[in-house]
Amino acid sequence: MTKITVDGNTATAKIAYAFSELASIYPITPSSPMAEYCDEMSAKNTLNIFGTPLKVVELQSEGGASGTLHGSLSSGTLTTTFTASQGLLLMIPNMYKISGELLPCVMHVSARTIATHALSIFGDHSDVMAARQTGWAMLCSSSVQECQDFALISHLSTLSSSVPFVHFFDGFRTSHEINTIEDIDLEKIKPLIPYDKLADFRQRGLSSSNPHMQGTAQNPDIYFQNREAANIYYKNVPLYVKKYMKALEQITGRKYNLFDYVGHPKATNIIVMMGSGCTTAEETVNHLVAKGEKVGLIKVRLFRPFDTSSLIKILPKTVRKIAVLDRTKEPGSVGEPLYQDVLCSLSEHNIQNIKIVGGRYGLGSKEFTPTFVNAVFNNLKLKDPKNHFTVGIEDDLTHTNLPITESLNTNENLNITNCKFYGYGGDGTVSANKSSIKIITSNTNLDGQAYFEYDSKKSGNATICHLRFGNCAINSSYLTESLDFVAVHSETYMSKYNVLKGIKNGGILLLNTEWNLNQLNNILSENTKKEIAEKNIKLYTINAYKIAEKLGLKNKINLIMQSAFFKLINLIPYNKAKEIMKDFALKNYGKKGDAIVKMNYDAIDSAEENLTQINYPSSWKNAVQNNSHNCANCDNKCSKYYEEYIKPIQKLEGNNLPVSKFSVDGHVPTNTTQFEKRGIAANLPCWNSENCIQCNMCAFACPHAAIRPQLIVKEDLNNKPNTLSTIPATAEPYYEYIMQVSPMDCTGCGVCANVCPSKNKAITMVDASTIKEKEKTNYDYLKNLPSNKSKIFNEFTIKGSQFNLPYFEFSGACAGCGETPYIKVISQLFGDRMIIANATGCSSIYGGSSPTCPYVKDKDGHGIAWANSLFEDNAEFGYGIKLGVEYQQNALINNLSKLANSLNNPTLTKLLEDYSKEQNSKNQRVIG
Repeated sequence: MTKITVDGNTATAKIAYAFSELASIYPITPSSPMAEYCDEMSAKNTLNIFGTPLKVVELQSEGGASGTLHGSLSSGTLTTTFTASQGLLLMIPNMYKISGELLPCVMHVSARTIATHALSIFGDHSDVMAARQTGWAMLCSSSVQECQDFALISHLSTLSSSVPFVHFFDGFRTSHEINTIEDIDLEKIKPLIPYDKLADFRQRGLSSSNPHMQGTAQNPDIYFQNREAANIYYKNVPLYVKKYMKALEQITGRKYNLFDYVGHPKATNIIVMMGSGCTTAEETVNHLVAKGEKVGLIKVRLFRPFDTSSLIKILPKTVRKIAVLDRTKEPGSVGEPLYQDVLCSLSEHNIQNIKIVGGRYGLGSKEFTPTFVNAVFNNLKLKDPKNHFTVGIEDDLTHTNLPITESLNTNENLNITNCKFYGYGGDGTVSANKSSIKIITSNTNLDGQAYFEYDSKKSGNATICHLRFGNCAINSSYLTESLDFVAVHSETYMSKYNVLKGIKNGGILLLNTEWNLNQLNNILSENTKKEIAEKNIKLYTINAYKIAEKLGLKNKINLIMQSAFFKLINLIPYNKAKEIMKDFALKNYGKKGDAIVKMNYDAIDSAEENLTQINYPSSWKNAVQNNSHNCANCDNKCSKYYEEYIKPIQKLEGNNLPVSKFSVDGHVPTNTTQFEKRGIAANLPCWNSENCIQCNMCAFACPHAAIRPQLIVKEDLNNKPNTLSTIPATAEPYYEYIMQVSPMDCTGCGVCANVCPSKNKAITMVDASTIKEKEKTNYDYLKNLPSNKSKIFNEFTIKGSQFNLPYFEFSGACAGCGETPYIKVISQLFGDRMIIANATGCSSIYGGSSPTCPYVKDKDGHGIAWANSLFEDNAEFGYGIKLGVEYQQNALINNLSKLANSLNNPTLTKLLEDYSKEQNSKNQRVIG
């Protein structure tokens, strides 16, 4: 059997491509890579299992994709699609039609959270649970291997049964997890295809040669009977699924059932669940059984139709208590869907001596670890177990959460190498680790697993990669623990995050920094130094940014850090690893020319000679621990909201926040990115005042409002720091002109320097370390002074607009973003009276990513109100806001006019007239 290292999306898409003739798609995270794979294979003219290339069409929305899906199926063409979250919900009307017309089809869903009080791109089962009533069979994969296996079973079963299938797996946790799996030989699958059923499907297709009508309207006299006519098809679905599970077992040796049991044969307490959490639960069950506990797990494979007889058949006769875990929340229901199904199953079979409780876990990709599984079993040990519980959070409002009394490590006796990488969004860390796992698994006998934690900001924040390697299959569907290797790709993370959490005694810490031992001694916290020394951590540094800049790679440090990883981790001979890395580089960059290839080769070769092992002194063990949490990089004037809510999230401790810290309706304050002070720029703009022509182009083009002009009255600058340069303002004898950068908010993109029109550049990019402290001093001084709008500059010009307050600042957009300067300048013109209806996309991520908000309030408390609804309802959503605001404004004016007339009050009358003139003036300015 051939082994391959792929992610869940790719494993699924390979089968979907093979069994489909047409794919109607619309991209939505995290399902998009499946459609991208199919599109790529189609462009290469790759043939499907029927000997033809797949036709891929992209529609204008998920609703459009499902409409096309329905139409194509109606013509007798094997069609598929890929979706998630609200995308799946938009397909529901067509899903009813497709199932009602018994059209065989498989929809592959990377199950994802539904947007409620907030958008979340991460995984749970709330989307598929909202579609469970549509009449589609539902088959759930819990691992990357199962993604490929169950995709195949779904496509074969839908052809045989004529019932359409939703094949789903957990978004990001499984869809983007890279794992080593056994590939399926499609040639061995061809004999399994039910060609007679395929011929019947084609025969039922719409054709003018043999016309028929479908989708009629029916009256009360016949609709009910017709709806029941399909019952036999649904009764047969479990039989077909079991048939193809058995066929797959004969070909691959992998055994599946509609419900699979693992654990003690005489278990008294068991868990019932589905999805990626099953791999964690199975790992925990095996660990507990080895210690003598009578526990077990039932993994639900076929969720719809729910075959109660198969569930009861596999249930150990000794079971007395069951915990059913759902990865969704259904507010107001008596219990979540799977819990209700299990209750009904036991009731229908008249089983009354088993206590059943239900719980929720893992919403929005919340971690689900062996420790939490153990807490569920501990709850079952109680005489009266808690029902309708949660696990993995602290619910200090309604107290649903189970207590965590002990930590459980199920991998402590396994020979697994655990690695963790704190990458910088946009530095290539993820792509490097994707190639690393393929290099290691392809050139050793080791299996591998990779999972990536993405920050929702577009660029600049931590992207954390978790890699595992071992001599056995790895299915631990939770973040790495007990770490052998930690790489920190940005030195700022050392003060922001607890990067040493989980590192083993004698583990390796690789830090990308320019700091030498003396600097490390002064900069690292006492806690960090103490932990490094007490755990005998092997500390290495490399200045990858300096190397990358010297080679012309800008901030792309991925190959340098990847090469250093191979040198230190020693899972594969280093010279061999370098050769393979160079082969990857040639494949990826060969078309860009020899110079680019050489640049990447040099990056790979540079790591070994630039690695420095830090021989820290034994005195670090005696460092005095400090448990205070000073606000790094800001002026300690943060709001209570920042301290209690934002700050823990930024320190990667959001998992520890209790329920009471959250706004129940999802409303959050604006004006909070000012407290972030990310300090991520490797290079900063330096203002050369003697060359400045005061055009303000640099500020106008800045994507993050991180560099701004100031007009300060000369007398206000009497106590200015020596580091602050000023020049007389053009045509403004009473003011001094300053162009000031906020060094801790700048992303170092260099746009300001690029647009500077001065003959001798007034803005140049320099190494951040040379001016950061000076510019912090200058910025802190100036922000407390009154900056003046010059009355002689038209605010509707480039120069004049930049003296206005940006009501949009320090967003999480990518460095150099081309969109945000437009938002910023609009905010400078109209920000004190703006409401934004934001479509989902980049602008909703850099503009609305929790926990901070880049929209600003002025000293009067006025600013931009912002809201997001969905992807494709933006125009209607914004139009509704406009109508509502206009209605309230008109009602207020009418009521005040009536009051003025009744009171005969000239002051109120004059106030209303002035307001009317002001509004007309503003409207004319906007139109103009």
